Amino acid sequence: MSTAYVPPKVWRWEPREDNQFAGINRPTAGARFERELPVGQHPLQLYSLATPNGQKVTILLEELLALGITGAEYDAWLIDIGESDQFGSGFVAVNPNSKIPALVDRSAGAAIPVFESGAILLYLAEKFGAFVPAEPAARAQVLSWLFWQMGATPYLGGGFGHFYAYAHEKQPYPIDRFTMEVKRQLDLLDKQLARHEYITGSDYTIADMAIWPWYGALVVNEAYSAAEFLDAAAYTHVLRWQKQIAARPAVQRGRLVNRRHKGLRERHAASDFDGLLPEGQA
Repeated sequence: MSTAYVPPKVWRWEPREDNQFAGINRPTAGARFERELPVGQHPLQLYSLATPNGQKVTILLEELLALGITGAEYDAWLIDIGESDQFGSGFVAVNPNSKIPALVDRSAGAAIPVFESGAILLYLAEKFGAFVPAEPAARAQVLSWLFWQMGATPYLGGGFGHFYAYAHEKQPYPIDRFTMEVKRQLDLLDKQLARHEYITGSDYTIADMAIWPWYGALVVNEAYSAAEFLDAAAYTHVLRWQKQIAARPAVQRGRLVNRRHKGLRERHAASDFDGLLPEGQA
């Protein structure tokens, strides 16, 4: 007799403790409790966590500040998704999708909320005129790879990462399915980086900042402890690119922001990094 799962005619949610995030996941959107967001002194207010998606934005902000763009000064407030902070009423008002990161820009008077990490990267790059080219062909390449990351990475995180690392019961079908896709993505990146110093050419852009926190972490075993399983050492061009970007001082600062441990829970000024990085990198 087959024990294969047969979907019901109408799916009903039954809470289960079958994965690491089961306690916070529900099939409904919206606020679960009342809580206003804190607001600091800078026009840019970031509400985030140092996951790969959160790191994208703090890396860009620190890179903008490294260029001397003082308007990119920001306050960063920790949203602890493990504690369900993302379901507070203030956060949901900024991002109805209840995912980090979320940004509020008050530089023009009325507050402008921006959510989805790719949208925030593009908003800030255009606002400050940096890390996204103006020339149409080059711009098209950067936007194509930016949106590639947004579309491709759910297969890495919600697919491979979930079934390989977070699901309590390991099943061959989903692990094999998503491993194949993640290795295809790594092969794609490796071929692209064999031809280019950075993702789209000789210039470092928001495409790199979007892709690096996910795939750079993966190949050096900082995501899902899966580097050996994926034979990450075979992707030599991705590894070269990972190391090159990891050496950038602004990247090192950006990765520390909104960390629950061994970093900055909150960031309000450049001096907050004092003592956290080797001298000359803060």
